[in-house]
Amino acid sequence: MKGFIRFILLAVFLAMCVQMVWAFSLSTVSVNPTGSLTPGTPVVVAFTINFASSGSDTFPSTDTLQLLTDLDKPQWTYTLILNGVQNARPPAGGRSLQLSGWDLDYPAASIEESLAFTLEGNAPTVTSTSNKTLIDIVELDQNANPLPNSEVTYTTLVINTGDVAAGISSANDALQAYRALIDEKSALGVDTSAAEAQYNQAQQQIAAAQALPTSQYADAVNDLAAVNTTIQTGMTALDQAWAQKTVADAQVPVNNAESVITYLQVNKSLSNDARLSPIVAEHEIAASYITNANNAITSGNYDQARTIAQQAFTEGNKSYNDAVALNQTVNSGFNPLAGLGSIGSIFSSGVLVIVVVVIVVVLVVVGIIIYRKRSRWDELG
Repeated sequence: MKGFIRFILLAVFLAMCVQMVWAFSLSTVSVNPTGSLTPGTPVVVAFTINFASSGSDTFPSTDTLQLLTDLDKPQWTYTLILNGVQNARPPAGGRSLQLSGWDLDYPAASIEESLAFTLEGNAPTVTSTSNKTLIDIVELDQNANPLPNSEVTYTTLVINTGDVAAGISSANDALQAYRALIDEKSALGVDTSAAEAQYNQAQQQIAAAQALPTSQYADAVNDLAAVNTTIQTGMTALDQAWAQKTVADAQVPVNNAESVITYLQVNKSLSNDARLSPIVAEHEIAASYITNANNAITSGNYDQARTIAQQAFTEGNKSYNDAVALNQTVNSGFNPLAGLGSIGSIFSSGVLVIVVVVIVVVLVVVGIIIYRKRSRWDELG
């Protein structure tokens, strides 16, 4: 009993294995012309189907071999080959061809079976460039269901020539818009050399796509796709160069402020002057903005770099203007109250003038009084 059960299980297992083995395979597939196709192009596909050489039968009698194609006006010509002897079959038309298992079922032990096919047709019309099926071969069971892992498909790219023309026009429009951006940034003093190199490359790619024959439209499509990539690379280079120019512009007032501050500290001995401290703080903030902007460029955040650089420019200009104003105050004349720090600064400029005027008035009054007293003494002898 146990032996019988084992026999049944083994038989089921073997049956499953047989079902998983393909009943056919494909060989010597050739397509003429090769490569992508345009609608209406005549196509010839030649191939051979080889049937199983193991098991009891070359092909299950209950199954069906189905062949499909997307070609227009297809004509199937095929020959059944049994042990090397060719048996021509009537040609057939239509996009679907079904061969009954009854016609393909032969003893695998004594018969070597194959089918030699020639399929002729025209590449179909497409509304957009897409892959179309040249041949699709599948084994169907008795319920017309495809058997797992039994399908073989060959496709080819059929080009909508209108897509290529539209693609070339679109690529030229994108290139002209890119040209305008390059010219705009060049007028601002931005280094556009890297962007120019990408522009020239994109021009060459468009020209190459335009020059290709219809049989190489797939290459044209690839060239046009490369144009978009090239322009994007150039845009990134232009964006980076613009950010670098913005940072360089911001560096100018920051450097100028540093020069004036150093002059005041060294030549005017104002290192500890309270009036200089806020100016130094402004300059340090501007310098930190420059550092942050350069870090943003390194990280590829070019918009952020320009925003930070603009802050550096504003803060740098403020520190420079304040430093220049302080230098002018210092160089306008001696200020005896400057050494008093914050107190002295209160009395600088206009307040100091008022103090001087008051002192002069007092001296004049005192002089008049003394003069009158001396004149009175002279009268009294």
